[in-house]
Amino acid sequence: MFRRSGRGGQPRDRRGQADLPAGVDVGLRRGEHVLAVAQDDHTASWVVLTTYRVVVLAESGEVQVDRPWHDVDTGAWDPESMTLSLSWVGSVRGLQWTVRERTGPGRLPEVFWERVSASVVLVRQVDLGARRSATVSIRKVLSTRELVDQVQLGRGSRADDAALVREVEVARRELRDQAGLAPVDPPSGDS
Repeated sequence: MFRRSGRGGQPRDRRGQADLPAGVDVGLRRGEHVLAVAQDDHTASWVVLTTYRVVVLAESGEVQVDRPWHDVDTGAWDPESMTLSLSWVGSVRGLQWTVRERTGPGRLPEVFWERVSASVVLVRQVDLGARRSATVSIRKVLSTRELVDQVQLGRGSRADDAALVREVEVARRELRDQAGLAPVDPPSGDS
């Protein structure tokens, strides 16, 4: 579970936006603001959280990660080590940054929690037992306000498990209907 920490000492302007350090540029889009900035202790990479996305820049300024908030599956903040970890939808590989020494966390934990939460519209768990689970969700693309559905298989679950696929599709159709999205075609073989 994601836990929030106390307030950090991040430089901020009067609208509550974080200031980027000199030489750090994330190419802000129309209506986008930087909300939190921290530098990883181990790699010196800059972690920049904006209203629309997670951006990670190498110390040299090269973009390493540029992903929208609805691509974040889970995250955790460890206040003892000052480490933020995250995983992406559809990927077993995650990322983590420790921000104790160089800059401190600033508002990184709070902004991370708030932005991920802002992208989640509806969630349903499908659980058919051990190694037969999935999470079906409707997420908001924060830059466009478009709604998208996502399916994340649980640990050890198989994409060829016919009963799980059937239940996931039922949940997906129901959530899409609740969110006012167009119906989806049933998987081939269904009637």
